Formats: sequence, C-alpha cells, structure tokens
Amino acid sequence: TIIATFNLISFNPGPFILMGIPGLEQFHTWDRIPFFIIYLAALTGNSVLLCLIFKNRSLHEPMFFFLSMLAATDLILSNTCVPKTCSIFWMGPQEITFPGCLTQIFAMYSAILLAMAFDRYVAICFPLRYTSIPTYQIIMKIMMGIIFRSFCIIFPCVFLLKWLPFCRTLIIPHTYCEHIADISINIWYGFAVSILTVTSDLILTGISYVLVLRAVFNLPSWAARQKALSTCGCHVCVILIFYTPAIFSVLTLCFGHNIPHSFHILYANLYVSIPPAINPVIYGVKTKQIRDKVKLLIFPK
Repeated sequence: TIIATFNLISFNPGPFILMGIPGLEQFHTWDRIPFFIIYLAALTGNSVLLCLIFKNRSLHEPMFFFLSMLAATDLILSNTCVPKTCSIFWMGPQEITFPGCLTQIFAMYSAILLAMAFDRYVAICFPLRYTSIPTYQIIMKIMMGIIFRSFCIIFPCVFLLKWLPFCRTLIIPHTYCEHIADISINIWYGFAVSILTVTSDLILTGISYVLVLRAVFNLPSWAARQKALSTCGCHVCVILIFYTPAIFSVLTLCFGHNIPHSFHILYANLYVSIPPAINPVIYGVKTKQIRDKVKLLIFPK
C-alpha cells in the first residue's frame, strides 16, 4: 500500500520499486523465459554487429557508422530495461534508482533513423558525391546533434519530476520507468514532445524516402533498382518496427483509458525488447556486406 504522506524529496528521489505487471503476477514465471531469450538475442546480435563494423575496414562507411549507432542504442535500450524486467519476473519486485529511471527514458532512436534516411538519400540521389558529403566531421556533428537533442528533451522531465510530491514508498506498477500516474503536466509534456519529435522525424524520413524512390525508379537498369531497393528495404522495416508500437504506446498512455493497464504494460515491454532483437537480423539478412562477414565469422574456411 502506498503511504499517503508526501514529502518534497530532493533532486535525487528514490529508490523506486518496480512491481511488474499488475494483475498478471501469476504469469511472471512464464513470461521470464521468452523475455530472457529475446534479451540474449538482442545482446548477441547487436554485439556481433558492432564487432563486425569496427573490425572490418571495408565496413567503415557512413551507412555502417549510422548502423553501429543504432546497434549501440539497441544495446543501451536492452540493458537498461529488459534485465530489470527479467529480474522482476524471476525474483519479484525490484528497486531502481532515480538516475536509472532517467537512463531508461533517455532515447535517441527516431533521430538515428532520420540520420540513416539522410545517408540513404545522399547515397542514392548523389552517388558520385557520397564519399564527400557525409564526411567523418559531418557524421560526428550529426551524432553530437542527436545526443544534444536527446538531452534537451530529457532535462525538462528532470525538472518536472523534481517538483512533484513523491510518496515515502515510491512504488511504480510497471516493469520500467514511465509516466503512468494521473499527472497532467508531465503526461502532456511527454505526449507533446513525443508527437513533435517523432512526427517531425517521421515526416523528414518520409520526404527522404520519397526522393529516394523517385531517384531509384529513374535508374536505367533493373539490377541497379533492385540493389537500391534492397538497401533501403531493411531500413524501412526497422522504421515500421519502431514507429508502429511507439505511436500506439504514446496514444494508449494518453487516451486509452478503457484499455487494461496490464495490456499497456505488456505491450510497452514488447516495444522495448522486440526491436533491439529484430534489427540485427533484418540488417544481417538484407545487407550483403554484413551477411558475407557473418558467414565468414561462422564458417572461417
């Protein structure tokens, strides 16, 4: 039971207690095995992807640098959320610190997908200038811009949380940190930021791919078209895997009052665990250079 005595806690409240999925505690035993397998798949796939990209000089291209950023983000997302979820399913409610909560809600996903769309746009629409436009300096500036934007988004959350009255017993009926209480300003800030950033990134990504498709269908040979579409196809799959559950999760949190709370939490867990596990598989299957390197890694002879 949450104690109703409030105190204005300092800038670093906590630790919080994550309770898991309310109402589905009896199924935690069955949930822990698939989530643990998904976590291992994400950890292995993204680690292998990063190792291949950094060890092979032939993969030191802008496209694979952005892919390594996506893989690193997948590892951060997996390691901040899924292990805590698995420990709740295995051992019951778990504690998490306030900095741990902030790490869980620090996201760069949509910005990285936008940067990858820009990379594909330059590669296909300006192939002769591809090596001169996305230089190392430009890529570093893009990366710093992504990190800076993420900090700008997360800082208001910190200050809004600072002024909230916390209960002495800091219980979160969830498997990871998320605004789930009826706190209008925090929820509407999160909703507004999600809509503005995700929508703007999605629109710019869509414009990039409209221009890419126009350039692809103007290519003279079918083989060149097929190669370009194959290169972009894996990125489009990753975009759909990320944006579809992300938009549904945000809309459900703000407007889905009739949707069971347990369903929202379960869906939110799939949203943070499935994409990091699937992304390396998509790029491993769709990208020939990575597929060849994986074959060489598994079958050296």
